Amino acid sequence: MALAQPEPGGVLGADTGARPGPLRGTLATTACMETLQVGYLHAVAAAAGCSLSQPFPDNGIDWHVSHGAPGHVVDDEVTIKVQLKATYQVPPRPAGPTFGFTLDNEHLVKLARTPVAVHKILVVMLVPREREQWLSAGHDRLDLRHCCYWTNLAGHPVTGRRRTTVRIPTARIFDDRALCEIMTRVGSGGTP
Repeated sequence: MALAQPEPGGVLGADTGARPGPLRGTLATTACMETLQVGYLHAVAAAAGCSLSQPFPDNGIDWHVSHGAPGHVVDDEVTIKVQLKATYQVPPRPAGPTFGFTLDNEHLVKLARTPVAVHKILVVMLVPREREQWLSAGHDRLDLRHCCYWTNLAGHPVTGRRRTTVRIPTARIFDDRALCEIMTRVGSGGTP
């Protein structure tokens, strides 16, 4: 990212009333993407009435999400494991019913294992390439761009030598309603 140089005699845009962009930190873009997707997960979990815990060490799973509800038949509180990924290589609103996302085979094997005691889902966030476009805030909302999608990879085969491309359904937007529906299915003894 190139930084704008100040105009002679003042701040860039001072004469026009334009506001210069903020001086962003030097943290790596991938680290910032991780932080953004964690914020998205926290917002979704809060709206769904779920609690979050982070395993330490993570051993290939980023978060445990728990949901307590009197309607659950397998337990009063059910948990799923969530692996977060983010990319700017897929454009927003992907065309078609799915988009491709590539995982290391070792990681896919962990997510695809079946049967399991605790179900796992993969959540992939599509973000704009430029950090300036990731969010906007106003008096009545905070918009995060672009979107997270989820899938259950249980039983998915490894097809590549080192990496495998999996298909993520575009209909599976990860929001509070989707999370509640996932937890309801798991709480009934089903799969995500």
